Amino acid sequence: MPKFAALPCALAALVAPAAHAAPPPEWLVVQAGTLLDRPGEKPRGKTTLLVRDGAIVAVKDGIVGASAFDGAPADAAVLDLSTRFVLPGLIDSHVHLTSDKAGVEGQLQRVARNPPFFAYEAAVNARKTLAAGFTTVRNLGDADGVTLALRDAIADGKVPGPRIVDAGNAISTTAGHMDPTLGFRDDLHEALDTHDNVCDGADACRKAVRTQVARGVDVIKIATTAGVNSIIAAGLGQQMFDDEARAIVETAHLYKKKVAVHAHGADGIAVALRAGADSIEHGTLIDDESIALFKKTGAYYVPTLSTVNGYKERLAKNPEAYVGAVREKIEWRIGITGKALEKAVKAGVKIAFGTDAGVSLHGRNADEFELMVAYGMTNAQAIAAATVNAADLLGVGADTGTLEVGKRADLIAVDGDPLKEITVLKNVQVVVKQGRIEKRPAAR
Repeated sequence: MPKFAALPCALAALVAPAAHAAPPPEWLVVQAGTLLDRPGEKPRGKTTLLVRDGAIVAVKDGIVGASAFDGAPADAAVLDLSTRFVLPGLIDSHVHLTSDKAGVEGQLQRVARNPPFFAYEAAVNARKTLAAGFTTVRNLGDADGVTLALRDAIADGKVPGPRIVDAGNAISTTAGHMDPTLGFRDDLHEALDTHDNVCDGADACRKAVRTQVARGVDVIKIATTAGVNSIIAAGLGQQMFDDEARAIVETAHLYKKKVAVHAHGADGIAVALRAGADSIEHGTLIDDESIALFKKTGAYYVPTLSTVNGYKERLAKNPEAYVGAVREKIEWRIGITGKALEKAVKAGVKIAFGTDAGVSLHGRNADEFELMVAYGMTNAQAIAAATVNAADLLGVGADTGTLEVGKRADLIAVDGDPLKEITVLKNVQVVVKQGRIEKRPAAR
């Protein structure tokens, strides 16, 4: 059977029921008990939003009906959230939708499964993520183009899921974190190598960026250091030269694409920030030079603290889930997690919410809030990181991140006040994405 013979079946399975494909109501009245319309500022009390064709067209104080708005039809649909706390849809700046597997299990999955399988996985994980209240995500790495296709299917209303900002295949050097041959025997390398994401030297790195741009990516993802999950005993320090990192960032920016950088060691963080990177992912060993460069360049820090949850849960189930050098790096990562965030918060570095879901479980994205607060952020800062800050980083701030006239009606509702108790965000009751009610309140 040809390699992609089963792909049409997988794509067909992604198509949602006809009811989901129907256009959203032209008008929707959303009645909020408390409205955090601009995270980082004081919430409003009882407030009513008027939505037309997926966008917010009016905001009024108090709980009112459609008749209070000029031009709105009397029979407009009403979403009564008058006893709930309403805030913008959440944004996760770092996910991997194609899998929840890692360690030895993840390595086996890479050779045992094909692209149609990962298409199903990505669709399921997208639904979990949306149900958890995340209406936008940035997917940072997928070699087979699965999430690029899913991004477009979601945007066309064919399947449910969050808006996806996608990086395509992440770029690294040979033996770097995203080298697909790491950990596999030599005779398998040709089959595993995607031939488009590994670059050595500035010219090759420019071409790697252009290859991803040609695929239609929204953002470029690179690695300037080794990774915790890299199946190689090469530490966590710098693995990309200055001229390579600079070539990647300059080429990406030439095409108006932002650059997200996987980096743990301080040397690799500095290389990326000096090159003009837009965000540092993980940033485990941030030092004083890193802080100064963050402040100088205005880059965002995306802490991805939730990875430790994934590590701990897998090891609890199977002590051999990670072996050798990977297990050693994971133990180190668990012990040091949160220290870099504490430094960044005290220094006033810009922070955007990101989980690395895929290492941790999809649908559990809101677990990150509790960790962010435990390591130095206020509840308000953590919520802003997952709304206005993340929207700015992803370049979607004109559409989402706040609930204002002219923006998309991306919102969630919870029972309780997340400004007082951050864990209420783990139990989102209602999700509205671009005016469509994706998750309805449970009967009470």
